Amino acid sequence: MATTLNPARPFPGAGVYPLDAGHFDEAFATTDTARPPYATVFDALARLDLVELRERVRSNAQAIGLSFGPGGPMAVDPVPRVIDAAEWEALEAGLLQRARALNAFILDAYGDQRIFEEGIVPRRLLETSQGYEPRMRGLLDPAVPPATVAGMDLIRDAHGELLVLEDNLRMPSGATYAIAVREAVAPELGAAATRGLRSPGDYVERLGEAIRAAAPAAHAAEPVAAILSDGPESGTYYEQQRLSRELALPIVTPDQLSHARGRLHARVGRERLQLDVVYRRLNEDRLTDRGGALTPLGALLTPALESGRLRCVNAIGTGLADDKLTHAYVEDMVRFYLGEEPRLRSVPSYDLSDPAARDEVVGRLDELVVKPRDGFGGHGVTIMPRATEGERRKVIGLVRRRPERFVAQELVPLSTHPTVVGAGIAPRRVDLRPYVLTPAAGEPSAMQGGLTRYAKEAEEMVVEGSRGGGAKDTWVLGA
Repeated sequence: MATTLNPARPFPGAGVYPLDAGHFDEAFATTDTARPPYATVFDALARLDLVELRERVRSNAQAIGLSFGPGGPMAVDPVPRVIDAAEWEALEAGLLQRARALNAFILDAYGDQRIFEEGIVPRRLLETSQGYEPRMRGLLDPAVPPATVAGMDLIRDAHGELLVLEDNLRMPSGATYAIAVREAVAPELGAAATRGLRSPGDYVERLGEAIRAAAPAAHAAEPVAAILSDGPESGTYYEQQRLSRELALPIVTPDQLSHARGRLHARVGRERLQLDVVYRRLNEDRLTDRGGALTPLGALLTPALESGRLRCVNAIGTGLADDKLTHAYVEDMVRFYLGEEPRLRSVPSYDLSDPAARDEVVGRLDELVVKPRDGFGGHGVTIMPRATEGERRKVIGLVRRRPERFVAQELVPLSTHPTVVGAGIAPRRVDLRPYVLTPAAGEPSAMQGGLTRYAKEAEEMVVEGSRGGGAKDTWVLGA
């Protein structure tokens, strides 16, 4: 049952908070009625000055050093997103199931390719995917999940159901941002509001164990691992530095690497280390170019990968699972590899290179979202109902000429969440990125919560930090 806000101590903005019938609001059932998980949070917020609270949270985030790319400090909103235990348990089960299926798919794609042979997924996915790395075929060890870390982007539809918008297995980022946001927000809301709040804090320790567990068997006792990075210009360098400190892993860049006799070495200070595992956090992830020749990165890593003396976390080639066309078939993968019905539904996606699927939607492309298959960070995405007539004509022309480069998705209006704007609150669109760890030894697990991202402007539908968005703390409450 929803909770009516206390009229003697109203949450700032109650009664004027605009609700749109076409969108689900995470916190409000009506303008003055909180959804049950939010009652204690709103009670705590009603005791505080929102402007002062926002400034204290901002100061905390700056003290932590929280930043995202060249844009500087990450915006952190003080109103947390709250998920009750029952919903989280169901969501977590779906996340673990999806990660298992996607790991099975990657192993299969670089192994026997059964799912293609049986026609469940069209072979043209492999033939046209920018994320597929042919040089990795036969190099993945079935005992080591290729996607140790998975991040799924979830959105809530108008009925309140959480759906998977995209899968991120190439190089998912943001987990330590979620932890840092917790450190900036939770202390300011007090013990009463945070009672029963689950901690995401053991994620980093479990990630470190998973990285080292991926080492080749000959070096499993005392593996040497490092974070492979683009360096300080990386958009997620805050995260890399934090993991380096907390896991005692050096950060190395490609110019510090060399190879000899099937081994990869890194110059770290005055030491020359033989690396058993690299935690991959640099943008380049191709071993070969379009002509099949080794890239500079491929020339460094391939000898050690082929000799079996090196493993990557996540494995090279996991970008195949990030392909927007792959997303269209994940529910089929769950059924094929696990023999189960999907616990989490995907936002319906259409394979525009399939004539039947294309014919089904070509007449209503202006109602859908059109995405380039290899896009990321919201780049190249066209929300057709919000595009100009010229933009729509351009996209429809591109799809007609090169349908294999694009997918279409149903437009799901992102849910809204109360966010501090000025001296009160206003709704802003949000998504959720939870994180799943699948280690070589032990059971897969999900971070309790994840990173909630919100859009800066009222009508903005893209919540990426690169578009000016910020982050919210994500609370899982209850036993």
